[in-house]
Amino acid sequence: MDLQLAGKRALITGSTAGIGYAIAEALATEGARVIVNGRTAPRVDAAVSKLRAAFGEVHGLTADLGSPDGVRQAVSQFPEVEILVNNLGIFEPKPFEEIPDEDWRRFFEVNVLSGVRLSRHYLPLMKEKNWGRILFISSESGLQIPAEMIHYGMTKTAQLAVARGLAETTTATGVTVNSVLPGPTASEGVTEFVQNLAASKNSTRADIERDFFEHIRPTSILKRFESPEEIAAVVAFLASPLSSAINGAAVRADGGVVRSIG
Repeated sequence: MDLQLAGKRALITGSTAGIGYAIAEALATEGARVIVNGRTAPRVDAAVSKLRAAFGEVHGLTADLGSPDGVRQAVSQFPEVEILVNNLGIFEPKPFEEIPDEDWRRFFEVNVLSGVRLSRHYLPLMKEKNWGRILFISSESGLQIPAEMIHYGMTKTAQLAVARGLAETTTATGVTVNSVLPGPTASEGVTEFVQNLAASKNSTRADIERDFFEHIRPTSILKRFESPEEIAAVVAFLASPLSSAINGAAVRADGGVVRSIG
């Protein structure tokens, strides 16, 4: 299927690995002019080189988009984009009683305000041109707040609220704003966490994964970690002109973890 993305400029935040990289690759495959973002030049350069070898025009943005200065750098370097994928995010399992104020602020700054600041710049330009796509990569944790990382779940719920509110401002335009809710995914951070946990328990990755879906996410229908590419396929469609009827939606790609039909 041709997603009609050829030539469209797309910024994917936090895209040197994992879900973000998979999204960049999926959009580049469809002919989009992709901007890869990360905090360190070596990781950005490596991702850009890999994509450029396969797809041609790919740009890099080395900036910490969890900070106001980083966002200013981004919009200065790339004043206009047609597709904005707010994928940047951090997570950390931690008991509620041990989460200090600075962690709450840091998670909100990175996971929520990065997308707010970028959208504040790019959304008006999209409206002027009467076409654009903004996507927030949220999580099933935004609907089912995980007890082991409440501060993370809070930010994922906030993203849903921001995305829906922004969509309300796009009435009768060719701009859409949506959220995507992945389930547990084998991203770089999750894979590293599972490997470290397996090593500490003298166990295997397969055993840890099986235990996770038996006890931590027992409602999963998929019963395995999703691949970043599975999430990227959903994002690529929502970023395309073919998805014009979907606006203000929280699109679940969660492997059936959320027990709801709404």
